[in-house]
Amino acid sequence: MTAPEITPGAQRDDTTHAPLSPAPVAGQPTGAIDEAAHRVARIAAQFADTVDQYARFPAEAINAMREQRLLGAMIPAQLGGLGASLADIASACRIIGQACSSAGMVFAMHQIQIACVIEHANGEAWHSVFVEQLVEHQWLLASATSEDEVGGNLRRSRCAIEAHEGGFTLHKLTPTISYGAYADAILVTARRDPAAPPTEQVLVTLLKAGTTLTRRGAWDTFGMRGTCSEGFILAAQGQLEQVFPVPFAQIAEQTMVPTSHILWAALWAGIAHDAFQRAHRYFRKQEQSEAAGNTPAGRRIADALALMQAIEGRIAGVLRLHSQPRKERSWSASMADAAEINTLKTFVSTTVLQVVHHAMMICGMAAYKNGTPFTLSRHLRDLYSAPLMINNDRIEANTASLMLAQRPTSQDRD
Repeated sequence: MTAPEITPGAQRDDTTHAPLSPAPVAGQPTGAIDEAAHRVARIAAQFADTVDQYARFPAEAINAMREQRLLGAMIPAQLGGLGASLADIASACRIIGQACSSAGMVFAMHQIQIACVIEHANGEAWHSVFVEQLVEHQWLLASATSEDEVGGNLRRSRCAIEAHEGGFTLHKLTPTISYGAYADAILVTARRDPAAPPTEQVLVTLLKAGTTLTRRGAWDTFGMRGTCSEGFILAAQGQLEQVFPVPFAQIAEQTMVPTSHILWAALWAGIAHDAFQRAHRYFRKQEQSEAAGNTPAGRRIADALALMQAIEGRIAGVLRLHSQPRKERSWSASMADAAEINTLKTFVSTTVLQVVHHAMMICGMAAYKNGTPFTLSRHLRDLYSAPLMINNDRIEANTASLMLAQRPTSQDRD
């Protein structure tokens, strides 16, 4: 079984720029991924404001990612990728997000899908060929997990795979597919078959050649503007080999959810770090021009630094936790791990907003105005999406359920 070739669509923007340095190759030190991400970030930063202003896809940054072969970075070296670790990718998300929020978001969402393919489908014949072609062409992967009447509930679907003599058809009404019009393939959740309950889901890889996306509305939003997360009527056909061999519940629990929380946290940290850096520059400029010491800005810059350090510490801790072999974890430890990953998301998504608040108070009207070196409008708007995806209230309710099921470790239990 071979995956058909996908000819890059007309929407792929081949905007040219000055040649970048050579892309990293498999086996290079970890720092090579960071260096490649910095090269992408320099391109992304040039277009960050126009991407936000016009809600357009960050084509220049994505093309730079292709040149640096970062879209296949997490694919193992023996399969042609760079063999990057999750920590490497988290660092790259932070670097790119610091330069352009939307470019970093697209990169993070793509890598989440890569992780799902590598962890749960790579041994299958169809997906093995798919991965080879993905590396060769540096394809961009999107995801369609939300659905009308289901919303953002990852673990429920209305649409279903309808099998027909070795093939299938699928129709899904999606309120959003981030950069769906620009993706080379889309990973979609659906019920296993029309008779399956909403929670009996599978994940299927849809190729552009067999998928039709009909727009249902424009993407005109407060933030995340360059992700182009429009709604679509999705109609697809393909072969049953494109369906992942394991239930989606397993994919979500083991890979999609933890990888999402980690990479989004790293991305948000990058956006907040750029806001902090702007405030730091403004603070130094003001302190050098004024004789007064111990200003309120001094306290705020110290508080913002402490918050950034706490964010980085939480991300590093969860990355260490996630790198541990799963077989060594007991049921109780796994419950604790899930709670740790959940609270990473809720903690970082709220704390980054505190950092930007401090930065705005330090810079004052220079941050409030557009077009200044210290403007923070884009940072604030983009980071307000953080508590909404997935909604923190839902995650905290899930965490509470985990804690209810887990026995306290203290000897002084009630």
